[in-house]
Amino acid sequence: LLADKAFDADWLVEELTERGSKVVIPLRNNRKLQREHDKMMYCWRHLIENFFCKLKEFKKIAMRAEKTDQSFAANIYLAAAVLKLR
Repeated sequence: LLADKAFDADWLVEELTERGSKVVIPLRNNRKLQREHDKMMYCWRHLIENFFCKLKEFKKIAMRAEKTDQSFAANIYLAAAVLKLR
């Protein structure tokens, strides 16, 4: 799970660890107990978040204007291809 500091809660980290997930959440500054997180993997969160922001530039995707899941997925693929070509 890649998340920002707002999701740094002990109960959430424990729950996800029990389920076998790798938790990559940086610690809030006011924490007394410190734990490690993978800083390189956390950098990917920024790239993924920026990509979704760019996808939302396409009105049909932001408004979820399609009636079926299949046509919505097709629009996401098309928008991703257009973004890749830019």
